Amino acid sequence: MAEHMTVEEVKKHVKVYVMVFAALAVLTVVTVAVSYLDFTIGPALIVALIIALIKGGLVAGYFMHLISEKKVIAWVLIVTVVFLVCMFILFISALSDQEMSMLYDVVGRYVA
Repeated sequence: MAEHMTVEEVKKHVKVYVMVFAALAVLTVVTVAVSYLDFTIGPALIVALIIALIKGGLVAGYFMHLISEKKVIAWVLIVTVVFLVCMFILFISALSDQEMSMLYDVVGRYVA
């Protein structure tokens, strides 16, 4: 059975949803503003992923009601984030290897 909520409880929940919506709107504006900054690929990727992680956390936590879920959900999310960070480390190290290899010309001499 659905539990009945008082008017005050409904207003409290609506206020939380409106605040999350406002935070998502502000973060969207920040995302667009950051896209106009002159970053190289590494810092741009890190900033974009941090903003996306915050926005995804807000959506998952409040709109998908994971903020009040059991510890199993939290552990699944933690493992996912750890895996994601490991993948990004691999991606960034591969990118830096590629950039280093571009410093050498065709005959193997170092080009500075």
